[in-house]
Amino acid sequence: MSTTSADRLRRLRRLLTLLFTALNAAGLILFAYLVIREDRQQGEQHMDADLRRVSAVVSRLIDYDGTINTEELGHDQINNACPQFTVLDRDENGEWSTNHTSEKPCAPLPMTTLTSLAQQSVDTRSMITGYQRGSGGELLRVTADSLRNRSGQYVGAVVAAMDAREAESRHDRRVLIVLGVSVLLVGACALAGHVLSGRAMRPAVDALAQQEALLGDIAHDLRKPVAALRALAETGLRNPDQHAELLPRAVRLSARMGGIIDGLLMRARFAAGVQELARQPIWLDQLVAGVVEDTPPEGARITLTTSPSKVDADPVLVQRAVANLLGNALQHGHQPGSAAVVHVSVAGNRVTVADQGPGIDAERAELALDRFTSGGGSSGLGLAIVRWVAQAHGGTLRVYNAEAGGAIFELELPAVYRD
Repeated sequence: MSTTSADRLRRLRRLLTLLFTALNAAGLILFAYLVIREDRQQGEQHMDADLRRVSAVVSRLIDYDGTINTEELGHDQINNACPQFTVLDRDENGEWSTNHTSEKPCAPLPMTTLTSLAQQSVDTRSMITGYQRGSGGELLRVTADSLRNRSGQYVGAVVAAMDAREAESRHDRRVLIVLGVSVLLVGACALAGHVLSGRAMRPAVDALAQQEALLGDIAHDLRKPVAALRALAETGLRNPDQHAELLPRAVRLSARMGGIIDGLLMRARFAAGVQELARQPIWLDQLVAGVVEDTPPEGARITLTTSPSKVDADPVLVQRAVANLLGNALQHGHQPGSAAVVHVSVAGNRVTVADQGPGIDAERAELALDRFTSGGGSSGLGLAIVRWVAQAHGGTLRVYNAEAGGAIFELELPAVYRD
């Protein structure tokens, strides 16, 4: 893969990772905000319920005999427990004074705060709820509820307060837990985004790699035929009297180039998943006989031995593989200065192509089946395509040397199942 293409894919992967992480982080932040807000609201509702309970009990125990009478409060257990409460009177001039304060000082409020809350409750004719600072600067949760006499006149107020520091500390701890979990989840989302973006881009990376590999294959494998074709054309221009000899050679080179391109494109389409194997039962002996018959020997000697054989395979690909094996044997399977002798046999689900050439070095046998390598050390894709066809069908391609000399190639394909 080229550096530019790889850089673009890396940048795209980073962008996808950042986008995935940002979306998940936004969702987690919203979720954390909702959890934190809900926890605070529940804590406040719990404190407000206790404060309103105290205000309601105090309001019921107060008697109105022209003034606020709080004698009954001294006998109730609420007077000796928290939350703390204060009953305030308001005279005809609107001045506020303390009538009664619960005996347990668990949340003391300054007089200025008490009168301010009582006045707000009377002015708004509603219960005032909120946070205030106590006499020692501590955080308190308070409620203020106005009191009316039998005539409906506002004559006082009940202010209840409780220490909110414990609830606030508990809320802060939960906030830290939620934030810590959110940070961990954002990190996990970033890692998951990196992994998922890699998986999502894998088809694009594979397609780009296949494209560049195909271009490299075509450029490599066509270099020599194109150079030879150009040399023939230039020779023909310089020597018009040799046209009759050069034109057939040019046609053969063109056909060879077309076969190379067809093979590469076919392999690329199958590797990319664009085209699937057209498996069907075929008579392997008849297919091989047709390939041998269509292959010009050009001075070589080809023998064929077959027995009825049926395999489950793609006939087009198998025909290409057999043609490549035969072409490789004709080109490289002979001794210097002598014509090639190739024997082709079909037995069972196996095609064997044997030549009388120099053979293949055992250490180079695997390399001979790789791309750009042939048995004689020449570049090409013929044997690599044969091995790919075998592997695509679930078969095998083996290569070894005969005891009497020469190389032997065995292509084995899956046989048709018989009951």
